[in-house]
Amino acid sequence: MSLSVFYGVLCGVFLALLILVLRLVTVLRAVTDCKPGKKGSVCVLVVAGSGGHTTEIIRLMESLSQVYTPRHYVIADTDKMSEDKIRAFESSKVKGDSPAQFTVHRIPRSREVRQSWSSSVLSTLYALLYSVPLVFRLRPDMVLCNGPGTCIPLCAATLLLGILGLKRVLLVYVESICRVESLSLSGKILYHFADYFFVQWQPLQTRYPKSVYIGRIV
Repeated sequence: MSLSVFYGVLCGVFLALLILVLRLVTVLRAVTDCKPGKKGSVCVLVVAGSGGHTTEIIRLMESLSQVYTPRHYVIADTDKMSEDKIRAFESSKVKGDSPAQFTVHRIPRSREVRQSWSSSVLSTLYALLYSVPLVFRLRPDMVLCNGPGTCIPLCAATLLLGILGLKRVLLVYVESICRVESLSLSGKILYHFADYFFVQWQPLQTRYPKSVYIGRIV
C-alpha cells in the first residue's frame, strides 16, 4: 500500500469515527426508554443476508415463539429480495386482526463480493455509522445472525452498547449450512464474541470447541 493510499484510509477512518461520535451523541440524547419490548417479551434484532442467508434466518425465526417480539430485521441497502421474503414470512404469522410486530431496516453493505480488503475497511466503517445509531435506538435484548458481512458492524454496535454499560445484549450466531469444515470470515470474528455460537456440521464443532453443534436447520 502506497503512503498516499495509507493516509487516505487513515483520514477516512478518522472522519468516520468523528461522524459516528456525533451521531451517537444525538441518539443518546433522544433515547429515554431502554426496554423496547413489553414485560416478558424479548426484543430481537435479526440480521438477514441475501439468498441462502435469508432463507436460513427465516427458518430459524419459524422456530421462535411469539415471545420474541418486536422483531427488527436489518438488511443491506443493495439487497433486492430479502425484504419481500421477510414480509411474506411475517404475514404468515399474523392471526386475525392482530398487527404484525416487526420492522425492516436497511444499512450500507459492509463488503461486496470480490471487494478489496483495503476498501472493505472504509465500507465497514461506513456501515458502522448507520449500525450504531440503529442499535442504540432499538436497544434489542438479543441479536441473531448467520454470517452475512452486514452482521459485523451491527454486532460491533451491540458490543459497544454493553461496553458503555447501557444494555447487555445477547449475541447469538448460527454459522451457515454451506460451511462444513471452516468458518466464514464473519464466523471467525464473532466466534470470539458471541454468547452462543452454533454450527450445522460436526467437523466444525470438533475444530472450534466453543461452538455448539445443532445439526442442519434447512
